[in-house]
Amino acid sequence: MNKLIAITICIAASIGGGQLLHAQDMNTEKENISPFPVGEKNPPVNAQYFIGQSYLAPLTQNKALNCPVYNVTFEPACRNNWHSHTGGQILIAVGGKGFYQEKGKPARLLQPGDVVEIAPDVIHWHGAAPDSWFSHLAIECNPQTNKNSWYEPVDDEQYTLATQQK
Repeated sequence: MNKLIAITICIAASIGGGQLLHAQDMNTEKENISPFPVGEKNPPVNAQYFIGQSYLAPLTQNKALNCPVYNVTFEPACRNNWHSHTGGQILIAVGGKGFYQEKGKPARLLQPGDVVEIAPDVIHWHGAAPDSWFSHLAIECNPQTNKNSWYEPVDDEQYTLATQQK
């Protein structure tokens, strides 16, 4: 196991009653780790589906192109809930280190340059590694009909299991 993860788990267990420490508990400042803007804190309508703090920067403005692209930045250990998209999604890692996991499969480590093609209706989550900020471009496929379905959070136990194997 990565020493930093082990130390984080030990500190969290002694301070947080067995809970993982999240970036919001660590006095972190917003970091720009990619060539794209970090943006603002995810608005409450989106933030309710995240554990930890994330930031959202819309990169495309012309709605006639029908290709919304956002830079999403996650503080260390931040991740979104299990979810799916009826129209699919493409993620392009652009900074830091993160993870992507489909329901029932092992998590995949993501580093700058990695591309994830998520087929319609595949249940998954993505977010930062425990010890790193992470940014990815999120490209909404089929935006005219694409709807998100949000499910349960990725709890600390699931997250630790998924991220400790890398």
